[in-house]
Order: sequence, then structure tokens, then C-alpha cells
Amino acid sequence: MDILKKNVKGRDLEFIGNSQEVLSTFPPDVKRKVGYAIRYAQSGLKHEHAKPFKDLGSGAFEIVEDFSGDTYRALYTVRLQHAVYVLHVFQKKSKTGIKTPQKEIDLIKARFKIAKRIDDEK
Repeated sequence: MDILKKNVKGRDLEFIGNSQEVLSTFPPDVKRKVGYAIRYAQSGLKHEHAKPFKDLGSGAFEIVEDFSGDTYRALYTVRLQHAVYVLHVFQKKSKTGIKTPQKEIDLIKARFKIAKRIDDEK
């Protein structure tokens, strides 16, 4: 289980899987915007760029950033008690439609289960 933990003022932040590694490859402007939105979540606030991610239910949010013709996404949850969990970060490859591909949704759901187990153990 690959988990990285950071503590910024407010709730803890945990990256599930390779989320932090993938985020580090994003363009600087995208990383900055995603980072701001996650810091808001850690403080108990919702950033204006964070939209509900309905495939996971309440307390799950998606940040979508377009940059230089590409689309970048970060998904996190505030639903669990002990931390904000970054579940998945990816660059959307499909050039048609805005819907999140099913394989990405399946990975997000699997990582949420991991986050829930971690949170339950705290």
C-alpha cells in the first residue's frame, strides 16, 4: 500500500496510490490550482474549482483544470473522519466528451476503499 502523508494546518492530507507522484508531473499552474483546492478542503472549505464527484457520493470532489489543450483531474474525499484523501490524479486522454472513463471511476472507487480502511484504523 503506497501512502504519503502530509500535515498542513487543518486536517491531515493523505495521497493514495501514486496520486502524489502523478500530480508532481503536472504543469506548474495546474499543480498550484489543485494544491490550493486541496488546502481549502483541509481547512474545511470548498474551493470554487472543486465540483462534486457524483460517482462516489457526497463528500467526494473533482478538480478539473485545462492547460495548453490538455485536461487534468484530481479527485479527493473529505467524507472520512481523519484526513483529506487524494484518491486519484490523472490527465484525461480522451478528446471526446467530458465524462470520466469507467476504468478511472473503478480505480477511484477501489482507492476510496483503501482510504476508508486506513481511516478506520486511526
